[in-house]
Amino acid sequence: MLDRIRIVLIGTSHPGNIGGTARAMHNMGLADLALVAPRCEPLTSDTISRASGADHIVHGARRVETLEQAVADCTMVVGASARSRTLPWPMITPRALGSRLPDELSGAESRVALVFGREDSGLSNTELQRCHAHVHIPTNPDFSSLNLAAAVQVLAYECRLAWLAQQDEEEGAEAEPHQPLASHQELEHYFAHLERTLITIGFHDPALPRQLMARLRRFTLKARPERMELNILRGILTATEKQVARPQAEQRHDADDSDTPSP
Repeated sequence: MLDRIRIVLIGTSHPGNIGGTARAMHNMGLADLALVAPRCEPLTSDTISRASGADHIVHGARRVETLEQAVADCTMVVGASARSRTLPWPMITPRALGSRLPDELSGAESRVALVFGREDSGLSNTELQRCHAHVHIPTNPDFSSLNLAAAVQVLAYECRLAWLAQQDEEEGAEAEPHQPLASHQELEHYFAHLERTLITIGFHDPALPRQLMARLRRFTLKARPERMELNILRGILTATEKQVARPQAEQRHDADDSDTPSP
């Protein structure tokens, strides 16, 4: 998924910001960088210094003259915007952007471009209108200006979180096969067993119910337990009943012994 996310910088004026962007990308596992009409020489000693070992991303970056060239093969284009615009446009948070990425990149040919504007003026209205959606980083309104590489880092981080969540889901699905949910009948047997056990241990008095069983039903039904989980719970109830029954059996045995005449 991360291989098909492209960072696009438009009109960057400081080579250090290009290096800082490369570092932020490499930190989060991104590698596709496009530079649109940069206003500086992209590859300088400052770039290499700020990249801190990620200068291969700058070396491999595509350099084009227009936004259209940079995103021509992308199926979703998101523009980073810090300003409200006169023309309403879909606005999402970085976290919401991350949550959309697995679906947006589910197709083999899908690509997402995250577009960042100039350090001094951001993206123009025309450029923003080329985007499917705008993403806004909710900074402190009293000091909202973000360094370009820092803004890239925030969105790249959300991309990585989305990728990690997807990996965890896939690994979890492989590690634990789907278990069937408990049926209505199985749940009713469980509730009957639960009530019987609670009465046995003195926790539940049917004469003074206080809606106990209704509340336990609601709690259990909200959890949507699997059949295996319900079997575990019933096993606990059975073990509890046996523990309660054992002292009672011993008391009866002692009583029988006391009734037996001594030789």
